Amino acid sequence: MPHPLMFRDDDPVLGRVRTVALSFPEAYEKVSHGRPAFFVANMFVMYGGSVKPETRGEYLQYPQSIIVKVDESDRRALRQDARFFVPAYLGPSGWLGLDLTGEYDWGEVRELIDASFRLTAPNKLVKQLDEV
Repeated sequence: MPHPLMFRDDDPVLGRVRTVALSFPEAYEKVSHGRPAFFVANMFVMYGGSVKPETRGEYLQYPQSIIVKVDESDRRALRQDARFFVPAYLGPSGWLGLDLTGEYDWGEVRELIDASFRLTAPNKLVKQLDEV
């Protein structure tokens, strides 16, 4: 059974994330697990996420957020910022979420997506990005 869609296509925050993500070499979008995700050979950013509850109950949803792969050296520092969360399922593999419902800087969002792209994309695409 497919996942239900967990986003609105007319969400203006998604529109901005989409513009940034699709500016990377060979990036494309597809729906994965009910959420917009952006790929090259692998996923490098997902829009929307959730946190698994410590006890039984409902997952805490972050519908306007990005999930990105982060370098382990940056992970500890980012976790100190209350806007970041460890997403369900992907968190143990080095991914973090950034809640975009409060104050945020689109330069920071772009930097996080860029870093995630560099950690997940094939070397030839990272090289292509650096040549632009």
